[in-house]
Amino acid sequence: MNEILTWLLDLVQGVDPVLRTALAGIAITLETSVLIGLIVPGDSVVIVASTAVDGPVQYTALVITAIVGALCGESIGFALGRFFGPRIRRSRLGRWIGERNWVRAENFLDRRGGIAIFLSRFIPVLHSLVPLTVGMSPMRYRTFIAWTVPACILWSVAYVSVGSAAAGTYRQLADQLHYAGYLFIGIIVAFLIVVFFVKKALERIAARDGAQRADGDPRTVEGPADE
Repeated sequence: MNEILTWLLDLVQGVDPVLRTALAGIAITLETSVLIGLIVPGDSVVIVASTAVDGPVQYTALVITAIVGALCGESIGFALGRFFGPRIRRSRLGRWIGERNWVRAENFLDRRGGIAIFLSRFIPVLHSLVPLTVGMSPMRYRTFIAWTVPACILWSVAYVSVGSAAAGTYRQLADQLHYAGYLFIGIIVAFLIVVFFVKKALERIAARDGAQRADGDPRTVEGPADE
């Protein structure tokens, strides 16, 4: 196990760090821009890139790149929603996404306002649809970006930290423990399990709110008394 894992990690680390970091940023930009996040696994690319981090400079560069990439992608989604949203929704791609998912995104945003923007960064499907949906709403860009910035920071720091910590721990112990590879895998799997359950919990919230219409204004938040 150690030999195979070392070979894989060395393979990733052999890629020029600037190119590796840039590819991670591009992947995140594509993931969070219009609907491409349904296909491009940006989080997987970031975790793989983070396993090759060597020192605080590379760590910081990857975190910043992931944050900027996520914000660029979400800003692109917002702009496309603002100028072409209804056309995209009526397109073949929009129909493939399904009217149910569009309505779900609208209702979730309508009921929870900025909180929905923050949470959607961690929810499959909605993390691509919500920026587009916000663009089609009366909400201003500066409000949108104020809510999505902290979500993108939290997401980027979490993924890069876990990937780099797991790889760093493995490299320190590989010569001492023959099961160090399993420790690396355990850290990654444990993180992904936590992410899975967090996403499921957020999906339930989004599904509940997405099934209920509110006042039609995403700039306001509906509370328990309105449910």
